Amino acid sequence: MQMKKFINDPHHLLPELLEGLALAFPRQVRLVGTNIVARAVPKAAGKVRLVTLGGSGHEPGLSGFVGEGMLDYSVTGEIFAAPGAPRCIEAIQMAAKDSPGVLLVVLNHAGDVLSANITMQAAKKNNIPVQMVLTRDGISYGQNSDSANDRRGLVGCMAVYKVAGAVAEQGDSLDECLRIAQKMEENTRSLAVALRTATHPSTGHTIFELGDDEMEIGMGQHGEAGTGRMKMKSADETAGIMLDMLLENLGVAAGENLLVVLNGSGATTLMELWIVFRAVSKILKARNINLVRSAVGEFITTQEQAGFQIMIARMDTELVRLWDAPSNAPYFVTR
Repeated sequence: MQMKKFINDPHHLLPELLEGLALAFPRQVRLVGTNIVARAVPKAAGKVRLVTLGGSGHEPGLSGFVGEGMLDYSVTGEIFAAPGAPRCIEAIQMAAKDSPGVLLVVLNHAGDVLSANITMQAAKKNNIPVQMVLTRDGISYGQNSDSANDRRGLVGCMAVYKVAGAVAEQGDSLDECLRIAQKMEENTRSLAVALRTATHPSTGHTIFELGDDEMEIGMGQHGEAGTGRMKMKSADETAGIMLDMLLENLGVAAGENLLVVLNGSGATTLMELWIVFRAVSKILKARNINLVRSAVGEFITTQEQAGFQIMIARMDTELVRLWDAPSNAPYFVTR
């Protein structure tokens, strides 16, 4: 496949995209250290800091969620690659200044987890108070009882950033930030579907292959196999298949309250997302499940991949309050 993208030297993708982000949102973010995105105005001394890490190529996530009420630092790797432990340690050290502790939020991908584990070891050696939460929201097609350890990190990290960031902003302890982050993570599930693959912007290589009349449910953020390849379905049919799996996996019962996030993969139009969300809303209403909060848009993408992720999260009064708390990250503003 011929790659057509508005880029310059492929070797300079990371610094150029981060520089563009910082220039576009100077009141929210700034660049510090080595390709690390930080809040433009640091959080007040004495408050817990939130740090995340992950590869680029998924814009606006993860750096798009740095700002008041969400993340303090995002350590960004090369395209689809973990950033490596040295820069993560650099971010942790910056975050620990004037702070009672740091919460490290990590998506469950092998490279990210390896970098995070080395970082945690270094923090412990240097007596830096750090806690880590691993987001494992992505379920696989046909595996409704899959182990939490096998679930991949998808768009569910955004919900963890939001509620944990709200707790940190109000000045609560590191233990309380960890409790809320874990509560959100444990009550969140996501499922992805794709119609068309993405290309790596540096090489032009496709991530996976799908037939013109095929779609695949259950794949990971980078196109990892989901075992749910099937003939193309309509928006309503696809929403029904995916929502059935999500509700069963999370064990959602009638009368419960849900947050639903519909995340476009990069090349899916808002027209399609709104049509799918319409179907999701109707299914939940028919099952007497309360849709208490929602978000629709492109939050964590994979270049020009066509498809979307549905994320559901069981919500209580505490989590709804924290979800509604103010934030001014470039790609998630609430007031």
